[in-house]
Amino acid sequence: MLVLALPSGEFQEFEDSVLAERTRVESVELVLPPHTNHQVSTFGGQIMAWMENVATIAASRLCNAHPTLRTIDMFHFRGPSHIGDRLVLKAIVNNAFKHSMEVGVCAEAYQGGEPLRHINSAFMTFEVLDGDRKPCTLPRIRPEPVDGKRRYQEAIARRKIRLDRKYIISCKQTEAPLSVPWDPSNQMYLSYNNVSALKLMDTRTNWVLTSEKNKVRLYTLEENHMLCIKVEMHVSVPAEQAFYLLSDLRRRKEWDRHYEECEVINQADEDDTLYRIVTPSVSKGGKGKDFILLASRRKPCDSRDPYLIALRSVTLPTHPPTEDYTRGEVLCAGFTICEEFSAVTKLTYYNQATPGVLPYISTDIAGLSSSFYSIFSACSKFLEANTDGVCAQPPSSF
Repeated sequence: MLVLALPSGEFQEFEDSVLAERTRVESVELVLPPHTNHQVSTFGGQIMAWMENVATIAASRLCNAHPTLRTIDMFHFRGPSHIGDRLVLKAIVNNAFKHSMEVGVCAEAYQGGEPLRHINSAFMTFEVLDGDRKPCTLPRIRPEPVDGKRRYQEAIARRKIRLDRKYIISCKQTEAPLSVPWDPSNQMYLSYNNVSALKLMDTRTNWVLTSEKNKVRLYTLEENHMLCIKVEMHVSVPAEQAFYLLSDLRRRKEWDRHYEECEVINQADEDDTLYRIVTPSVSKGGKGKDFILLASRRKPCDSRDPYLIALRSVTLPTHPPTEDYTRGEVLCAGFTICEEFSAVTKLTYYNQATPGVLPYISTDIAGLSSSFYSIFSACSKFLEANTDGVCAQPPSSF
């Protein structure tokens, strides 16, 4: 039986999940003189080691394998323990995601007939690695009522917080901008780099499948402190028709709710176009974002090559940032479009997440939302409903 948290806060049940209660572990340790410092307080590292032991056992009860500790979050010393104290260490798997699980751990102390004192707590994230040192797919958790479901949902929220902290909060706003200046004399170089960056992302093989819904697959890749995402699906549309429809970013707002406005700033030639995109705020009362994007498209040179639509931010003196919008930046994004069978095309979207882009996608990656899936399902319907006569239009009309 598998239980999934829905955006409404309800839970959907499926087969083959593991009861969270089966992962619960409790251990008691006696604090002895070698465990303490000169102030007769237990070493913090000793307490952490005991907590890791029970957390590892709890994680192994879910996966029936030896888990690997990846992160420790919110490790708090709430009070000291001393020689003669008994430490009660408790652990349970709060939630299991596709390739990782969160284990909640707490440590309580007592002496004789004293009541328990809560002295430490933490959340530990584990993975299970296969023979190639790649993460294995984990069983899902079925939380117990009330308290278990609370922990289950809070673990999802903490996963998003970890993601935001890693890729947004830690980014220094004083770092050099990601956008490159647009110059017509340098168009060939900028366009080539734009397409080459997308091709390079397309060649990477170590993507991790995060989730799948309605035949739309979401992958992530963490490399050199950068997060990349890939969305993959098949559409019943010839590749060339999909290419022409997706090349015109002005039509993207017909299926992507993140595109509020889109205007052509400069049609450099039939392959390169400059757009200004306006997206809504991700928080109530916040400013929307605007992006100045160079869209470079390429038809395949060989039957084995895909169609390409590459996007990246550029700066234009004629379109500086304004007070009405926060200027966002895209480092590398776009589509690869490859016809696999007659009128069956594999459509892949890539985005190298930046602080300006991640707020729109982090809830999907963390499992708090399924908006990406609905957007790309809408893309599929858009492509299938707008194929008549598309290929007859000249490229310059885009």
